[in-house]
Amino acid sequence: MKVYIFCSIILSLGSVEIYGRDYCVIGAGPSGLQMGYFLERSQRDYVIFERDPTPGWFYKVYPRLRNLISINKRYTGKTNSEFNLRHDWNSLLSDDKDLLMTKYSKEFFPKADDLVRYLKDYADKLKLNVQYNTYISNVTKNLGGGYNLKDRNEQEYECKNLIVSTGMWVENIPTNVAGINLTEGYPTMSMDREDYEGQSVLIIGRGNSGFETAQNLLASTNLMHMMSRGRLRLSWETHYVGDVRAVNDGPIDTYQLKSLDGQLEGDLNHIIFSKRNGKIYIRFKDEGANENEEPNPDNIATREGYDRVLRCTGFKFDRSIFAKDVRPNKARASSKYPAIKGNYESTKNNDMFFTGTATHSLDFRKSAGGFIHGFRYTTRALARLLEWRNHGVHWPSVTLHIKDLMNYLLKRLNEASGTYQMFSALTDVIVFRGSEMFEYFEEIPIGVLPEFEKHTGRTFERGIIVNLEYGKNFSGPGSDPFKEDRATGEAQEAHTSNFLHPVLYYYENGIPPLRGLLTLDRPKRLHHMVEDFLTEWVAPINHILPLRWFLEYCTGGDMRKFYIESCFQYAMTGTQAPPSCQHEYLQGYGLPKPTQYVNMAAAS
Repeated sequence: MKVYIFCSIILSLGSVEIYGRDYCVIGAGPSGLQMGYFLERSQRDYVIFERDPTPGWFYKVYPRLRNLISINKRYTGKTNSEFNLRHDWNSLLSDDKDLLMTKYSKEFFPKADDLVRYLKDYADKLKLNVQYNTYISNVTKNLGGGYNLKDRNEQEYECKNLIVSTGMWVENIPTNVAGINLTEGYPTMSMDREDYEGQSVLIIGRGNSGFETAQNLLASTNLMHMMSRGRLRLSWETHYVGDVRAVNDGPIDTYQLKSLDGQLEGDLNHIIFSKRNGKIYIRFKDEGANENEEPNPDNIATREGYDRVLRCTGFKFDRSIFAKDVRPNKARASSKYPAIKGNYESTKNNDMFFTGTATHSLDFRKSAGGFIHGFRYTTRALARLLEWRNHGVHWPSVTLHIKDLMNYLLKRLNEASGTYQMFSALTDVIVFRGSEMFEYFEEIPIGVLPEFEKHTGRTFERGIIVNLEYGKNFSGPGSDPFKEDRATGEAQEAHTSNFLHPVLYYYENGIPPLRGLLTLDRPKRLHHMVEDFLTEWVAPINHILPLRWFLEYCTGGDMRKFYIESCFQYAMTGTQAPPSCQHEYLQGYGLPKPTQYVNMAAAS
């Protein structure tokens, strides 16, 4: 028997070394470590490059006040670990039951330092192959395929597949704004309240970093104004975790209660900043102003000027490390995200993939792909896509008898965390194999569904797409999420459900192209399961019965369940027993199959 040993190739070229790897991951933040876990578990040839001596550089710096806004719910009343991940927004996926953030902090909103400590333990305990103190500064394409990487010490590395897990960390500084140099940026501004005692402050940007800063300064400032170009977006209105969270909404109270603070709308591209007599003033270009003009004092909210203007305008993807010919396109002309396909691959470069926050362009303001509790699942999806693409390993699935469809589906709907957190972006897929069997695939990205066989290695001719969705007219800025008729509890009104609920799409001739990034095309039959206050779809009349009727339509069979006695009665009095009476499990009770009962009755 021949034994083949595969190893990395190291070529010495003077002071430069080239390491050949199947996979190079740039960044040992949460998504880079998560990718490393799946590569390690599959025993793939990989390395993770990290700029810092330990993982999670971003969280050593941000958020500036060290309080996370991702929830750390330690108790749910359940022992099911998969269900509990629905409400644990900081843990990464692994087989180690102790590697959970719920064991590192008791706080509902944990400290960033606890997350940093958790990420280090995650990398160490799972023995991930991380090369620290390696700041990748230049990425070029290899003429023979793959990519060449160079770090700041001029060391070079080579890899077949590049996985970019650098996140979004470059400050998004507005350009072409006159006087922007008079403002102070979130990465470097002081967070010491005493530095703002008795000052008037304007905060540019009304996301969570802006409100984090404003909340901190409420007790110190004379007045505080906040401004952004669009309407204020509150997470309880939009159901989007990236919008303003209630934990930081104090400045909204002080505005609405007329306590000197204020909320403004204004596009920075139309603003001029100027400084006179120690104060910073703003004027709008459409007023015909320039930076040398005196501000108009007549009933203008900003007429008194500010002692300081703080810039909390978020972060963007670092494109500077890529050579021009491989620099990823932007998702949109002004987007902070790289442009990627539904399989998380660059639209410009083959074999260049992205994980983490950088993939959020696919579900921006729609799902949780920009946050740990979302991208831990999209990273797993990418790992599965790569397993099939590069190693011929099919997407994991289970094949069961049709009688088990109802139970298995209900279990997934009531336990699964991936489709729950990445609603409308990751779907479960049921494929009917003949009339008696079905194959179940978990958490497939919606963007690859039209090319199901290409990305999974399995065919889809007839089956069901299982999605979780919010109502179409429920969420958004300005919506009232507390209106009296906000919910329905009747099965016949399930299609009007506003809150998160399962929607099942039945297709008979393959999966058609999407109608949008996250929008499935019209199916042969559509079924909404009515929303539930506890997000548990187990009600016999309003959930299970309508679901059974839908599945019976799709399968063309009887999906009812029977006791042994009922099966015996059907077998003795009819010519065809229901499917659940025809399976081998009856033999576990020492009884012959129902068909044998029928034969016995005919013989008598």
